[in-house]
Amino acid sequence: MVAEVAHTDLFSPVQLGAYLLANRIVMAPLTRCRASAEGVPTALMSEYYAQRASAGLIVTEGVNVCAQGRGFANTPGIYQPAQVEGWQGVAEAIHLKGGRAFMQLWHVGRVSHPSLQPGGDLPVAPSAICAQTRVHTPMGLRACVTPRVMTREEIPTLVDHYRQAANNALAAGLDGVEIHAANGYLLEQFLRDSSNRRTDEYGGSREKRARLLLEVTEAVVEACGAGRVGVRLSPLSPVNDLALDRDPEGTYSYVVERLNAYPLAYIHVIEGITQGARWMPGGFDLQVLRRLFQGTYIANNGYDRALALEARRGNRADLIAFGRAFIGNPDLVERLRLDGPLVVADQTTFFSGGAHGYTDYPSLSAATQNAGSSA
Repeated sequence: MVAEVAHTDLFSPVQLGAYLLANRIVMAPLTRCRASAEGVPTALMSEYYAQRASAGLIVTEGVNVCAQGRGFANTPGIYQPAQVEGWQGVAEAIHLKGGRAFMQLWHVGRVSHPSLQPGGDLPVAPSAICAQTRVHTPMGLRACVTPRVMTREEIPTLVDHYRQAANNALAAGLDGVEIHAANGYLLEQFLRDSSNRRTDEYGGSREKRARLLLEVTEAVVEACGAGRVGVRLSPLSPVNDLALDRDPEGTYSYVVERLNAYPLAYIHVIEGITQGARWMPGGFDLQVLRRLFQGTYIANNGYDRALALEARRGNRADLIAFGRAFIGNPDLVERLRLDGPLVVADQTTFFSGGAHGYTDYPSLSAATQNAGSSA
C-alpha cells in the first residue's frame, strides 16, 4: 500500500487554473437540500463543507442562478443579498481549513414544478417537452409539468443571470464557479437535439444548440477572469429523462473544441450514466474529449481508490471527482491515502434536512478512537 501511494501523484499538490490545490481529489457537487426555504445557506452547511475541505477542490452543490432556475426545495441560491451573505460563511469555513471551492451555477429548466417557480409559473425550457421525472417540492415529490418555451427575448436576461451569479459567487469569497451544463438541466436541454426543437438561432444544428452554453461561458469568464471557471458535461447520461443526442460524439466534441477559446480552469465530465454505469452501450470513448480539450480534465462517475490510481497511472484524467463517497466520509482524502474503510452513507438522509446524515459522520481517527474507548 505504501509503495502504491508513493508511485502516484493523486495525493500531491497540483496547479488548477489560478490555484495550487493540495491534491488531485475533487468533491463533486451533491444536492443536499439544507438551505433555508428562501435559499439562504445555513451555518450547518458551513460545517458540512469545512469537514470536507481536505479535498483538493470542492465543487459546491448546484446553486440557483435565479428564482426561475430552482427545481428542488431548500436548495441554495446566489441571486439575493442574504444568499450571498450566507455563502460568505461557507467560503470562510472552507478557507479556514485550507480548502478551495468553486460554486456550481445551476438552472434546472424543465426539471421543476410550478410550486417552486415565482408566482406559480410554468418552468421554462428550449421546447415544450415534459420531463418524465419527479422533483422535491415543499409538498413532497411531484411530477414535472410541461414547460413553456423560453422566448428569444428572455435569453439575454438568462445570460445576465449567470454573469451576476458569477460576480456574486466571487463577492461571497468562493474561488471560482462551475457552469452546470450536465444531468439534463437547462443548458444541456438546449444542447441536445432530443430536447431542443427550436427553429431560431438557438436550435437546429449543433452549432446553434451550443450557442447558449457558449454565450453563458463567455459571460461567466468575463466576470471571473482566467482560471476560475469550469464547465460540467454529461455526454452519455440520460438522467432526468433527457434522451441522448443523436450524435453525442459530434455534438460534445464541437462543444469542447469551442470551449478551448476560453481560459477555463477545467471541464468536468461525467463518464457514463450519472450515478450509474460508467459506459453506455454504443457510447463513444470519452477520452476523445480529453484529447480535444487543451486544459485540465476532471473525471467523474463511479470512481473508487483503485480506479482513480489506475486513471492517473494511465494519464486518463488530471483530477478525479468523488461524489457520494464524500457524504459518509468527510475525511475521504485521508481514507483513500491510507486505503482505509469507507462508510456507506444512509440514502434516506440525502435530502431530509438537519444534521443527521449530514454533519454527524465521524472521521477515521474519531471512529478509531471511539472503537478503542468502547472496547
